[in-house]
Amino acid sequence: MAIKIDSKIVGYEVVKDVADQTQAADVVPTEAANAPDIEHMSELLQRPEYLEGSTYKVKTPLSEHALYVTINDMVLNEGTDHELRRPFEIFINSKNMDHFQWIVALTRIVSAVFRKGGDCTFLAEELKAVFDPKGGYFKKGGKFMPSLVAEIGDVIERHLRKIGMIDAETMDHHQKTFIEQKKAELRGEVEFAEESNVASDKASDFPENAQLCSKCHTKAVVMMDGCMTCLNCGDSKCG
Repeated sequence: MAIKIDSKIVGYEVVKDVADQTQAADVVPTEAANAPDIEHMSELLQRPEYLEGSTYKVKTPLSEHALYVTINDMVLNEGTDHELRRPFEIFINSKNMDHFQWIVALTRIVSAVFRKGGDCTFLAEELKAVFDPKGGYFKKGGKFMPSLVAEIGDVIERHLRKIGMIDAETMDHHQKTFIEQKKAELRGEVEFAEESNVASDKASDFPENAQLCSKCHTKAVVMMDGCMTCLNCGDSKCG
């Protein structure tokens, strides 16, 4: 039967048979149908009533009062094989109110980046690269911090390593054996040289005359076997 079209054609679509549509709907992979919905960090996620987190104490020689850095995580896909912990917000509290304004601004910006989702590991590197024009300080253990902001970045990095967003830097068996051997040799020399001295508490496990390592920023570089070697990370000028 011919159909006469008197008006202009402004659109069209291909109409499939109802039977074909039914068959196509029935052919659904079983794995896809049973697969759990994977939840990703995005701006659409709402803050839950309960968040898990960790609090880190930061004590610097710049102030008599310590800072307490709290990072709360959101647990995605809890109880499934796709369970992940992702940072959601950060708070910094202290009795010292000298840095109140910029600390509040920093925590809000960092929290906003956390909630944005994706790779936020760059925050740690950016903050650790901030240098105080008045000079930095050494933490207990001999690690150098160029500024208070850099130490906050170091705390963020430690937390991201803890939840698995940053891979831990590990040394192989040979490097660990070499460092332990050198530590033992150096420990014997120090004990021999200080037999008549009274033992005192030290802020570092490394020699007092050790130099700063450019790789791990720890005051642990000593001359061993004619080569400057770091007793903390194993970095050596001789390769």
